[in-house]
Amino acid sequence: MTDTATIEPATTDAPITLTDRAAKQIAAILKGEEEGTVLRVAVQGGGCSGFQYGFTLDDTRTDDDLVLEKNGVTVLIDSISVSYLGGSEIDYVDDLIGAAFKINNPNATASCGCGTSFSI
Repeated sequence: MTDTATIEPATTDAPITLTDRAAKQIAAILKGEEEGTVLRVAVQGGGCSGFQYGFTLDDTRTDDDLVLEKNGVTVLIDSISVSYLGGSEIDYVDDLIGAAFKINNPNATASCGCGTSFSI
């Protein structure tokens, strides 16, 4: 018997959505980038709650990427991250603590105060 534990990603077929505010901000960010550059969203290990969201600019699409398109912008999410993000909404908020992309993830059982890391 071993003392190791694994965390299984949530398995849901609920769609991942992108708000109009997020699409508008992505378009503004990509305005100065080369043609074909898109936003990539990923779930990575780390952060104070176990997992964290990563946002990068990318120009490479793989066959297993989920492709979200809204208002002329494209967001890519790798297949492993999709399993953690089912039913999530990708938004952009500008409030007193700052402006940032925010993922409203119904699979998260806990998150840190700044909202960039979560646990399942």
